[in-house]
Amino acid sequence: MTALPSPPELDTAAARFGLHSVCRTLSDANATLQRFAWLGDQLAVAVWTRYTREAETVYQQPGHHTLSCYLDGGYRTERQRLPGIYGAPERLCALPGDHESRWWVRGHMHFMHVYFLPEHFTRGAVRELDREPREITLADRTYFEDERLAALCRALANEDWTDPAGLLRSNETAHEVLSQLLRSQGVLRAGAKPKGGLSVATRRRLRDYIHAHLDTTLTLGELADVACLSEYHLARMFRTSFGKPPHAWIAAQRLDRARALLRDTVLPVAQVAAQCGYANASHFNHRFRDAFGAAPNMYRQALRP
Repeated sequence: MTALPSPPELDTAAARFGLHSVCRTLSDANATLQRFAWLGDQLAVAVWTRYTREAETVYQQPGHHTLSCYLDGGYRTERQRLPGIYGAPERLCALPGDHESRWWVRGHMHFMHVYFLPEHFTRGAVRELDREPREITLADRTYFEDERLAALCRALANEDWTDPAGLLRSNETAHEVLSQLLRSQGVLRAGAKPKGGLSVATRRRLRDYIHAHLDTTLTLGELADVACLSEYHLARMFRTSFGKPPHAWIAAQRLDRARALLRDTVLPVAQVAAQCGYANASHFNHRFRDAFGAAPNMYRQALRP
């Protein structure tokens, strides 16, 4: 059977995530894409339906991680290496980017996917798990249950992705999904013995120092003193152990703190900017808009009833 033409957003997803992306595989299998959205930060969500008497679907190293949550059906769909274990509403699958799997798909399925890159998953490794990004990956899990993750997925599926405020809420929910996944489905890479980089004690000392001084102007020389290293060696080893160069990692921490303060406090935007180390409210507005596509006040309004 000739595959139906895929929507333009799937061509974009294939270009960003790779030709073997999960969404491309489903499109070629004649699954029906009901809804798709880019949420910013290279995060994507999709809702699919599929009906078939019986068909084999094969995923081969898609290059991106996927969280799948069944919304309805899936009662006769099983992974070939796990015969007799079937899908059902609110059952989840975690599919790491380097995995390969074969599935027997039967009957009706209605499900949603969250697509994200490995670097998104490891973004919180240093902060939340006290681990280097090189050490952590997503577990390969089939049909597991997690009430919190399932609730977050349903919230995403029920959101209006065509509405700017809905997209902002979905971005926030997707980041919470990634944090939950990191904590519940993050595993050490098989045989991972990272060489080079900072010692555990130095990494912790730098992490704690940065978090304690996000409201100030941090310099490479200052961080080098904290690590007792030259600026050259710190810059190289910091990237190895934190996954990003110092300026980029610090910028991400500032934005994370800003999101939390906008969401959880009523501080004026100028005070949020000051507590996150921005020179002034205008500079903060510019950086925040670049990152999330909306001004801080709009972001705050979108997250509150």
